[in-house]
Amino acid sequence: MEPVTLSARRLAEYVHRSGSIDAAIGSANAMMEGTRIHQAIQKTYGEEDEKEKFLSRALDLDGKTFILEGRCDGLLKRESGYVIDEIKSTSRQLEDIESPAEVHKAQAFVYAWIVTEDLGLKEIQVQVTYVQSATHEEMRFVETYSASFLKEKVIEMVKIYEPFALLMQSLRKDRQDSIDTFSFPFDSFRPGQRELAGSVYKTINEKAKLFAQAPTGIGKTISTLFPAVKAAGEEKINQIVYTTAKTTTRIAAEEAFSLMHSQGLEMSAVSMTAKDKICFKEKTICQKEYCEFADGHFDRINGAMMDILENEKLMTRSVIETYAMKHRVCPFEFSMDLSYITDAMIGDYNYVFDPRVSRKRMAGEQKSRSVLLVDEAHNLPDRASNMYSASLMKSPFLQLSRNDQHPALQQAAKRVNKAFLEVKKSLDESFAIVNELPEEWLEAVQTFLTEAERLVQSGVRDDQLIDQYFAVRQLTAAAEQLDERFYIYIQKMRNDVLIKIVCMDPSAFIQGSAKGYRASVFFSATMQPVSYIRTMLGGEQEDFQLDLPSPFSKEQIEVKTVPVSTKYKDREATIARIADELRSSIERHSGNFMIFFPSYAYMKMAYEFFEEEGVEGVELIMQSSGMDEAERDSFLASFKNGRRVAAFAVLGGVFSEGVDLPGDQLTGVAIVGVGLPQINPERDQLKKYFQDKGLNGYQYAYVFPGMNKVLQAGGRLIRTEQDSGVLLLIDDRYLTAQYQKLLPEEWK
Repeated sequence: MEPVTLSARRLAEYVHRSGSIDAAIGSANAMMEGTRIHQAIQKTYGEEDEKEKFLSRALDLDGKTFILEGRCDGLLKRESGYVIDEIKSTSRQLEDIESPAEVHKAQAFVYAWIVTEDLGLKEIQVQVTYVQSATHEEMRFVETYSASFLKEKVIEMVKIYEPFALLMQSLRKDRQDSIDTFSFPFDSFRPGQRELAGSVYKTINEKAKLFAQAPTGIGKTISTLFPAVKAAGEEKINQIVYTTAKTTTRIAAEEAFSLMHSQGLEMSAVSMTAKDKICFKEKTICQKEYCEFADGHFDRINGAMMDILENEKLMTRSVIETYAMKHRVCPFEFSMDLSYITDAMIGDYNYVFDPRVSRKRMAGEQKSRSVLLVDEAHNLPDRASNMYSASLMKSPFLQLSRNDQHPALQQAAKRVNKAFLEVKKSLDESFAIVNELPEEWLEAVQTFLTEAERLVQSGVRDDQLIDQYFAVRQLTAAAEQLDERFYIYIQKMRNDVLIKIVCMDPSAFIQGSAKGYRASVFFSATMQPVSYIRTMLGGEQEDFQLDLPSPFSKEQIEVKTVPVSTKYKDREATIARIADELRSSIERHSGNFMIFFPSYAYMKMAYEFFEEEGVEGVELIMQSSGMDEAERDSFLASFKNGRRVAAFAVLGGVFSEGVDLPGDQLTGVAIVGVGLPQINPERDQLKKYFQDKGLNGYQYAYVFPGMNKVLQAGGRLIRTEQDSGVLLLIDDRYLTAQYQKLLPEEWK
């Protein structure tokens, strides 16, 4: 039997975590603050003391070998002997802590046992240091333990953990054996598929980063997952992290694993679902008094983990919900725990790139043995910009200033409201773009955050307070990052004021999040131009690049460019001609059409104009803003009901990407305009930023983002080798050299 490697922290948590999910909301920058606290304590260590000391030791138990390892915060040398220091930051008041938590002591016991074995010590001191995160007050608990006691405690913990460890080892053996005999799950590779799979494998093998443009029809999902599976079989990686922007692409990954499972692959995969979607309760309140699944969650979680791992391979949302209900555990925390130990994790970008919800327990060693696969990567820059941007408005503070239930908070809210009014008075125009936040306003906001944090940590449950607390947390976190990559937008309205921190360039943050993985693969059907996407995703000179041609023939698609102006000033003058071109194409081609517009207003104007005459036998449908899931499903169902439809939709909206309408469900796509974002001061700020970096600012701020939307919308037309159809590019700019070079070959 192979040795079983155990992390000291994971062992301690498995054995000693108990009770209910802690409803207390952490401090605004708990992770960063915890790191700072550790560093501050470690700076007080003496010359002979060691910090972040890596420790590892084998333990033989009943013919099995367990390797225990981890980094202890401090190994201190004192006159009385050696001391293991375990540092923990806490939001609790120190006077409420009567003794160190068992889980903290247990982690320190593992380190202490290793040191007694390595140095041949008969005894050692164990110190648990608590630091209050707000006040930075310190409290220490110090005890001396014999080497024999520590060994006894470690053996006791390992025996409790052993069934789980043996299950994980058995699952791993089954996984490796199945990969040895597992082959590509289709009879043959599609054009471009072998090249993509080979590039992904090479990227993992060489510990590199790959940017791959792989057009629709190649089969990107299986082409990236299959080589990752084979790399796991060769023990180059231990986990696949598959992250994407949309539900449709998450489902594609689930289906790929399901297919591989049906052909003999023994590999576990968990799909992550947002907390508010998977929560069993009406409101997402993680309090044991409110939620029976939070109450005693940690007392039952180990049994739930054993049960699902023994019986399931593909842990989709419905599977997670079934086992969570069976064992009465929180489904979100259940899936989060699983995401650290399954062979694959499928989830939204948030779980990798958003500092507020990313999987922070993924330690360096585990990360270095994982591959990161980023699907629909063209979506990530905008999503990441939003993750690092933040905004606040005056009106919620005005409402909180009228609430006298919490006097200190009321005064803090009044101060922020007043600071907003001062900012409003200082504006000569309706808006301003500045590089620094107003000093007095920021101080007021930080005072509000301190008071709001005190209340929510004490258990106050006021929805408005909590919503505003999180909004302020996000803004203060963004404020800490402020540099040339950000700008501040201030807008005064009739009865309100908006202050927004905008991240223009998230590339360094994306790069930082991907750092530490053995390999990263960013892939999409639309990475045009690749140099732009690479820049926005934090790519570097040495990174690999792959640009695959479309697997479809030019004969499958009839492209017609209509040289007419769609610029705002010309729209009323050209709308009749556009309607005639649409009518003519729909009459000439039987089947369904999707017509994309750069804005809701333009779409509505064209719809009303087209509706006056229409096309006999063709039903008109139109996207509306804020459609819920049922309305979206109904919209798409119109393409499958046997009637002919002409669907009016918005570029960059929910129907312009991630929608699959193969065969006769879609005959034509018309794209009105070149997708340029509306010219405004904020876009111009983006233009200036890239111009200052020596790049073409106009293209980075306007042309490239717009054309990405165009390429995505056009990609709805040809989905399989059997599809054919007509594509209308309605704008005279498509005939210029600048836009021609951005079009796929088959569109030219």
